[in-house]
Amino acid sequence: MKTVLPLVAVSTDLKNLAGHPTYAVAQKYADPILELAGCLPLLLPSFGDRLPVEALLDNVHGLLFTGSPSNIEPHHYGATLDNPASPADPARDATTLPLIRAAIARGVPVFGICRGFQEINVALGGTLLQEVHNTAGYADHREDETESIADQYGPAHPVTAVPGSLLERVVGASTWNVNSLHGQGIKTLAPDLLAQAHAPDGLIEAYVHRKAPGFLLAVQWHPEWQAARNPVSRAIFAAFGDACREHANRNRERLRPPESKAE
Repeated sequence: MKTVLPLVAVSTDLKNLAGHPTYAVAQKYADPILELAGCLPLLLPSFGDRLPVEALLDNVHGLLFTGSPSNIEPHHYGATLDNPASPADPARDATTLPLIRAAIARGVPVFGICRGFQEINVALGGTLLQEVHNTAGYADHREDETESIADQYGPAHPVTAVPGSLLERVVGASTWNVNSLHGQGIKTLAPDLLAQAHAPDGLIEAYVHRKAPGFLLAVQWHPEWQAARNPVSRAIFAAFGDACREHANRNRERLRPPESKAE
């Protein structure tokens, strides 16, 4: 049976570009989906409750929830806003949070990065630290914005995988260095999620789902940055791509007419 090219929906932000509301995502997220995961990225507009969720999930084979300069509005996890200057994107919140729950229930592979990592946790009932750097016991995980982009995305600290975890098997190592460009982080992990790696200060850096019918992995760092040059990033995107291919082929087999299956 010929392998299909999986389609991966990639979350977008709602931004104002030259006076026009624009659904946008950085190129660095789309390229590894094609080049390392072997899937075709499709940009998903932040339509909110206008999004036909079930029709979307009938036609895509994976979902990537990307990083973003914006933060999830804290009312989604029962908190009030600590910093009024915190950038928000309510259209994205209204799109991703229900979509995450629906995708997991349908067994569609899910990969979350940075904001996406936080979105999945919130969608499933977890909470966030709004300012990790102002929370006792934690380091400052933000980038230095006075540095060049390359330096901001350079190695910042090691992470240590939970022994025997899925992520340890995927990466093939127990510890590795990651970049760090986030102000928020996990406060309480959603009950259905299982930590896979931690920063030196104990902050959760990766998790999987305990019982989802499909692949789910989310990381707090940015594996999409120069992903082709990073063996950890290559391994993670490859694992996601494999899961999307498996899902695509299962769907194609399910939709084949009975007479074709008998041949």
